Amino acid sequence: MKKLIGPFTQILPLTGLPFKGAVNDEHLQIIANGGVLTEDGVIIAVDDFEKLRRNYPSAQIEEIAGDHVLLPGFVDCHTHICFAGSRAKDYAMRNSGKSYLEIAASGGGIWDSVTQTRAATEAELTHLLVQRINRHLSEGVTTIEIKSGYGLSVAEELKQLKAIHQAANKAHAYIVPTCLAAHIKPNDFNGDESEYLKYLLNDLLPKIKQHDLAGRVDIFIEQKAFNASDALFYLSKAKQMGFEATVHADQFSTGGSEVAVKARAASADHLEASGDYEIKLLANSDTVAVTLPGASLGLGMNYAPARKLLDAGACLAIASDWNPGSAPMGDLLMQASVMAATEKLSTAEVFAGLTYRAAQALKLNDRGILTKGKLADMQAYPCNDYREILYHQGKLKPAHVWTGDR
Repeated sequence: MKKLIGPFTQILPLTGLPFKGAVNDEHLQIIANGGVLTEDGVIIAVDDFEKLRRNYPSAQIEEIAGDHVLLPGFVDCHTHICFAGSRAKDYAMRNSGKSYLEIAASGGGIWDSVTQTRAATEAELTHLLVQRINRHLSEGVTTIEIKSGYGLSVAEELKQLKAIHQAANKAHAYIVPTCLAAHIKPNDFNGDESEYLKYLLNDLLPKIKQHDLAGRVDIFIEQKAFNASDALFYLSKAKQMGFEATVHADQFSTGGSEVAVKARAASADHLEASGDYEIKLLANSDTVAVTLPGASLGLGMNYAPARKLLDAGACLAIASDWNPGSAPMGDLLMQASVMAATEKLSTAEVFAGLTYRAAQALKLNDRGILTKGKLADMQAYPCNDYREILYHQGKLKPAHVWTGDR
């Protein structure tokens, strides 16, 4: 059954925009008084509403009353929302001036989330995860990447990934699971970082592949996590096993983005420490540069150089990094809006970074724009001008969200 949705005061299909580099708002196509014709969750046409109604008289009408601006659904290509417990103590200590090492020494940090997540059952993790997915979905995020990484053993990583799988079956958002067992070397592992990565390659990744629990791996390259040479070895072996790769790169020090480009990773995420060399490297590659303003806000540090990355010609995506430690807020639109004011990003660049460019980071080419043949993942904001959406800095939320036939 064909369904005609509308009329919308404005539709921004985000078609015809480049995958890389800067974008001006003048490049945005705006369809006034538009409608979207769908069938089985796929877009058939995007055009003037009355024209579509005349051309498809038998289509079921879903009428939208009042002023609304329609956008593609947001794609959050970097989250850690499968966790249990809270790190509010860490946040308070960090705001009072404590260092990462001081917080870790007092029992905080990533290991605190590992301990609390290990103590939770798969059913408990699934329940918490569904709640977070549904909140994200209500705020227009229709595709969500979700990492493991708070298990850090074969059994516990599999528990997390199974919870992600169960939550994906219960929620209406589209879920992309990623194995981040290479988050940090766990405190209870008897060996060094290199040996831990070999343990993951030999004992964990084959089981993930066997049970089809994730098609992607991630690794944290940093002085407190894994070095560049070990990470490159791990990613190359994982790719040989059939996994796609992404990288936590250049958060506090450089080196990670270079590994991401060498490994032909889908994305390099964080990039707060990236300099001119790293920016040029990413701009000249097919690796998507993913900036995570939520982590900058949570840690009280600088944003990734989004403006410089775009001007250099990079494909820039914006994700939430929603996690219990450094980015607990999880409000993707608010984070993107606030970063845009500091980094001087156009509205078109923000929308591109939250939709089709973020989809590129996940190797998804069936969403992120509103045109024939793409999924009808869409969201409508109660306003009459698309510029109102960022103007309200995340306080204006979508009144309607569609997720195709999911």
